[in-house]
Amino acid sequence: MKKIVVALDGHSSCGKSTTAKQVAKELGYAYIDTGAMYRAVTLYFLEHYIDLTNPKKVQDALAHIEVTFHRNPKTHRNEVFLNGLNVEDEIRTMYVSNMVSEVSVIPAVRRAMVAEQQKMGKRRGVVMDGRDIGTVVFPDAEVKVFMTADVETRAKRRQEELFEKDQLVPFDEIVENLQKRDHIDSTREDSPLRQAEDAHLLDTSHITIDEQVEFVMRLVDSKLAHLTVSSDQ
Repeated sequence: MKKIVVALDGHSSCGKSTTAKQVAKELGYAYIDTGAMYRAVTLYFLEHYIDLTNPKKVQDALAHIEVTFHRNPKTHRNEVFLNGLNVEDEIRTMYVSNMVSEVSVIPAVRRAMVAEQQKMGKRRGVVMDGRDIGTVVFPDAEVKVFMTADVETRAKRRQEELFEKDQLVPFDEIVENLQKRDHIDSTREDSPLRQAEDAHLLDTSHITIDEQVEFVMRLVDSKLAHLTVSSDQ
């Protein structure tokens, strides 16, 4: 059966990653968390005190960064490795969240990550979630979904996610962080967050993860059926 690219774009904490993982599992596709790649770069920049306003320092740092995904045999989940070290937990902290949009807005960073993402999905058969998958990374993706939710719902979900990792963060701080990231992501000059013209809008404010997965899978099944018919004609 022909393999396709499924692109899930949208705002932070609206269920993109969870939905993408489930869809990838059902399809037997690879799942690529592009947001985690930018978080890993951000972590490296923070740990090495990289001056974000110095293009040469940024370019030199990128030459020393390798972001990979490895499957955890115990949890059966892909985890993020930065230069060979597991940083799955570190990149999810507010310490990184507060800086990731400022790092992601740097053109050199975006070019480097987009190139890696395109390489990962070259053979199709992938589900990617991020900010610019359907508009920049894979504008030819067969299925595109733009996900969003109201900021209070997203903040609540983010707070619960952090609490599960023993991180207690005030609700107002999370709301402020999400609003800041939304503004930076949607107003940056290079690959801004926006809904592709051919993407399906999915508001997750009042629906479950199962319903989100069902929505995407209906689109995928319809596209695969259409491609099968087309190839038979």
